[in-house]
Amino acid sequence: MEAAPPAMPELADDTMIPSSRGEGDQRHHPRTLIRAILGAIDAHDKKRVVVGGWVRTGRRSSSLLAFLELNDGSCQQNLQAVVKGQVYGDLRRLTPTGTSVLLEGVLEKLDGAKYKQLIELQVERVIDVGEVDARVYPLPKTKHTLEGLRDIPHLRPRTDTIAAVARIRSELAFATHSFFRDEGFLHVHTPIISTSDCKGAGEMFQVTTLFSQADKVEKELKENGAAPSEADIEAAKLVVREKGDAIARLKAAKVAGKQQISAAVLELEKAKENVSSLEAERLRLRPGIPRKDDGTISFENDLFKRPAYLTVSGQLQAETYACALGRVYTFGPTFRAEKSHTSRHLAEFWMVEPEMAFADLQDDMDCAERYVKHLCRWILDHCREDMEFMVNHHDRTAIERLELVSETPFKRISYTKAVEILENADKEFENKVQWGIDLASEHERYLTDVVFEKPVIVYDYPKEIKAFYMRINDDQRTVAAMDVLVPKVGELIGGSQREERLDILKQRLIDGGLALGPYEWYLDLRRFATVKHSGFGMGFERMLLFATGLDNIRDVIPFPRCPGKADL
Repeated sequence: MEAAPPAMPELADDTMIPSSRGEGDQRHHPRTLIRAILGAIDAHDKKRVVVGGWVRTGRRSSSLLAFLELNDGSCQQNLQAVVKGQVYGDLRRLTPTGTSVLLEGVLEKLDGAKYKQLIELQVERVIDVGEVDARVYPLPKTKHTLEGLRDIPHLRPRTDTIAAVARIRSELAFATHSFFRDEGFLHVHTPIISTSDCKGAGEMFQVTTLFSQADKVEKELKENGAAPSEADIEAAKLVVREKGDAIARLKAAKVAGKQQISAAVLELEKAKENVSSLEAERLRLRPGIPRKDDGTISFENDLFKRPAYLTVSGQLQAETYACALGRVYTFGPTFRAEKSHTSRHLAEFWMVEPEMAFADLQDDMDCAERYVKHLCRWILDHCREDMEFMVNHHDRTAIERLELVSETPFKRISYTKAVEILENADKEFENKVQWGIDLASEHERYLTDVVFEKPVIVYDYPKEIKAFYMRINDDQRTVAAMDVLVPKVGELIGGSQREERLDILKQRLIDGGLALGPYEWYLDLRRFATVKHSGFGMGFERMLLFATGLDNIRDVIPFPRCPGKADL
């Protein structure tokens, strides 16, 4: 006898949602979620419901009876539906894995001591069927590797693991918004297209219309012939000179009337317009990407008339609102054009980035710790079933890790102390440890997993390895920066107190080889009522890796974007 399944989270009510309408039945069928049924079995006993879902497994005991294990995505568990031959003639259409069905029937509570299921649906009507050809369906009833599923991103949400990740991700997003709302933050939508590089790394996706413009020009040249030549323009300029000379002669002769001279001037203006038109057409129809005389790309005809990029961070823009509204956060996609194929990197990923006015590094670390603890508690409270699935199939320590982080005060040490500990460690690291290096993942995990066995916040990093906007400390060697390190993953959050002193920020930009022009707006925040402020950023997918125990970041985002991969 199998143990009873874990208790389902209680829902606010008997959750019902509208269903789609099949071609043969145009009536409205309110659909009851499987999660609601399994979360309140006694309340649903003998109740008539409509259930829609996908067949995880199906079998026929004969031509008269079919058993369908249905999942509708609302929870990890399935609901068994029993269909009799007199209810649906061809039961073979219902049983292939992946088949979608909309069923109406009566729920019957079962004896848990005798049956695997605690409740099942006795089907009285099959409303809709979406058939699957089992011979070609990419997700047969066998175990799938996560690596293989990455090749079919449009179908992998139908698997248990990816569905569990989707539900956990959804809850983490909700928990993020609830945390910052309760903390008094405003949610700000920062732009995806940016003209500034927050990180100063240069690995950015450029946004431009110049390539599409060049393609249009090439197509037009093929269809309509060559652009005006230099000879065409010179001939048009000769006409202008001739028209000008003619007017001069008329005026010199003093015999032409005013009307005659006006007509000649009008012809001269038309000749000049023709020259301008030819020159503009020649410039427009110049093949390839437009360039300046020095060989650099000309952005005059580009949409934004200047270089523009997909954002690597919403931090700088969020600071503008923090310096006016006090506490804000942004939560959205960010992009890095980094040719990395590691299990920790994506070209498109999501960042949570709060910014706080009147806050120093201590405030920043406190907020980050509260936020991480809140997320861990939320998952334990709202995703228990999916987390138990992760423990059973992927990482047996996943729940223990969440409990540890949610209940344990984070250890805080300076970067200098962290390096000292690592230098004295009884372990040979692949990356040499010395003051001034950027700590590698193996160093971070050694601190969290071996030395302290809990989350660690490392602060006061060398200024040479941190971004220009981080506040320089009094020692002139370090900046008021901090990283939150957690077991298994390493760095989860990076943050700092922002540099609020105008002259020092200017020099930091110059030292970093960044032109001041694109950052004048950012410097204005210091020119006009500068304020001490801090913030941090958390990679949302890294939090999901930490929570689920999965090893590859491509498995915790719906549609992974990485070098060579941009499916759908």
